[in-house]
Amino acid sequence: MARKKTLIVVVGAGAAGLMAAIAAARQGPSKIKILLLDSRQKIGAKILMSGGSRCNVTHVRVTPQDYEGGPRHAVKHVLEAFTPTQTIEFFEAIGVPLVLEPTGKYFPATHSGKTVLEALLAEVERLGVMLKTGISVAEIKKTGDVFCLKGSDNHFEIAAKRVVLATGGLSYPQTGSDGAGLDIAKTLGHSIVRTTPALTPLTSTDEDWRSLSGVALDARLSFFESGKKRADRAGALLFTHFGFSGPVALDISRFVSGADPKNQFEIQASFLPSETEESLKKTWMRAIVRYPARLVRNFLTDEFSLPARFVSTFLRKTALDGSVTLKRYSTVSRGCLIHALLNCPLAVTGVMGYQKSEVTSGGVNLKEVKAATMESKIVSGLYFGGEILDVDGRIGGFNFQWAWSSGTLAGRSAAESIRRA
Repeated sequence: MARKKTLIVVVGAGAAGLMAAIAAARQGPSKIKILLLDSRQKIGAKILMSGGSRCNVTHVRVTPQDYEGGPRHAVKHVLEAFTPTQTIEFFEAIGVPLVLEPTGKYFPATHSGKTVLEALLAEVERLGVMLKTGISVAEIKKTGDVFCLKGSDNHFEIAAKRVVLATGGLSYPQTGSDGAGLDIAKTLGHSIVRTTPALTPLTSTDEDWRSLSGVALDARLSFFESGKKRADRAGALLFTHFGFSGPVALDISRFVSGADPKNQFEIQASFLPSETEESLKKTWMRAIVRYPARLVRNFLTDEFSLPARFVSTFLRKTALDGSVTLKRYSTVSRGCLIHALLNCPLAVTGVMGYQKSEVTSGGVNLKEVKAATMESKIVSGLYFGGEILDVDGRIGGFNFQWAWSSGTLAGRSAAESIRRA
């Protein structure tokens, strides 16, 4: 195929790539040529499947502390360039009003990711961006001030002044996230921070916990590596037939998958995350006065709303007797029970992996990217956006916000640099 000329090529038509193309078209001169490429024939799979197909667009409060990976000051700069408030205004302007749920999550009023994708594609078309699907970029080289993009087997060749890489990471590979963009970035001189699955369920061989499949409760999970506490997260925990899921398990998974294979790790659970040993002792003593004949197992279910199936399994695993009354329970047993409720080891063997991973931990080193523009510090005219970068957020719309913010900043900056040229 003969070489085609354009000014800006955005590689990857996911959340970040769509935003980059839209921002570039809005920012640049009216005659600017923008080409948006994606390896998949049908794009936007992650937008369609996220949030149980409802698409958790953003969160009511987003801070750099909600992210891991690259330097937080850089993350802060990117988030401030296109804030959650601006995200909400953007989507409302293109016909997607958002609704705020009690959890702090924003969803489209239609509760359908299809609404979000269709509105983004309509805006891409309205702005005159050329979208080409089923196009896999295998190689990018720069000669002088011109980039040359080639497909596998040299079946196409495109020349461009600016390139935005928004190809994603390795999560949910069936959606097209195959790591090709990471390889391209590496050949262009960028270092890649070790990639591992994040926001993915935890696996376990413990039959007791697995027997609780379907039971959910609030918990705090703490991650220890070589005996040192590295992280803790709180939220809903769901017991499954393979181990653990739910927001708190997904949030802690990046530390499990990223642990040094040479080191031992442990996950401890607090099944009463809002309590302390002192508060539990006080509650216990008050209960003795009011209900001295109440059985310990009933105390746990009635006082703290812990599921009965969970309480039964928990008492069996900790070898603590739940059929004794509160008044007759020994001080030693009470101390052991309280400690176990707040510091219970979970037999986690690993994570489900990229096939069930919502995002990738690691990627293009953010230290090699200008936070003010998302332009590469190594290759001028090359920009990055989204999951390809070493930034991953917790569950709740934070990774989409990173995509909207970084994609917008990359596209806007690429177009602005052409306008100034």
